[in-house]
Amino acid sequence: MPVRSSASPSRAPSSPPSPSPSSRRPLFIGAGVVVAALLLGIASYTATRPDDSPASSARTEVSADAQSGVYPELAKLARREAKDPLAVGRADAPVVMIEYADFLCGYCGKFARDTEPELIKEYVDKGVLRIEWRNFPIFGQESEDSARAAWAAGQQGRFWQFHSAAYAEGEKEKGFSKGRLKELAKRAGVPDLNRFAKDLDSEAAKASVSRDQEEAYGLGATSTPSFLVNGRPLAGAQPMESFTQAIEAAQRTAESSGKAGKGGKGDQGTEPTSE
Repeated sequence: MPVRSSASPSRAPSSPPSPSPSSRRPLFIGAGVVVAALLLGIASYTATRPDDSPASSARTEVSADAQSGVYPELAKLARREAKDPLAVGRADAPVVMIEYADFLCGYCGKFARDTEPELIKEYVDKGVLRIEWRNFPIFGQESEDSARAAWAAGQQGRFWQFHSAAYAEGEKEKGFSKGRLKELAKRAGVPDLNRFAKDLDSEAAKASVSRDQEEAYGLGATSTPSFLVNGRPLAGAQPMESFTQAIEAAQRTAESSGKAGKGGKGDQGTEPTSE
């Protein structure tokens, strides 16, 4: 198998909220593609829990063959929407990493604090990588509420600041009640908290979260965090090296094929900032 994960993503409960059975069907037709899509789900069952020691860090082995384990149909899930407030990096970047995550997921928080800032520094800031966030709430109502709150913060240009506040060490242990979400929005610098509260409970917020969630379930994903790097599935709290291998392999393939992204050259997307 081209991708082997020893990470243990946070797994969805046996009865995931919200999506209907029809939304969990694989997104694409064809046996090979269905197998590819299910890799994200399979990883959560074959994984073992990592701890803080270097020897047992989560690891994905990426084949030296840049095309091995890459599925063009999955790469098409990259939206490359120029004004997407839940994305960072150029819309025409050669590599797009889609991240499916939950604010109540401890491994997602580990990735957000330890790995994502390095990826932004090494690849996003240099125009190589674009990161597109997908809300994938799997742990009940507070997961759903925090996902909609993140979307609401994004409507005022503060998604990444909210992301940093929600994933700060010890925050998920406090829970994500409506009152706490408002506190996090204030800390994230959301300018209009009344609008934030209305947006959080809006039909538009529910529709956006549902769209992302159904996309993830359609891939066969049952755990967070899960990733697609130009169509290559990765799952779990992977170390920087795993992402480096996948991103650089995808970059080489994109450059050798001469394929450009869909966005304009001057489009940098939104920029996350730490609080």
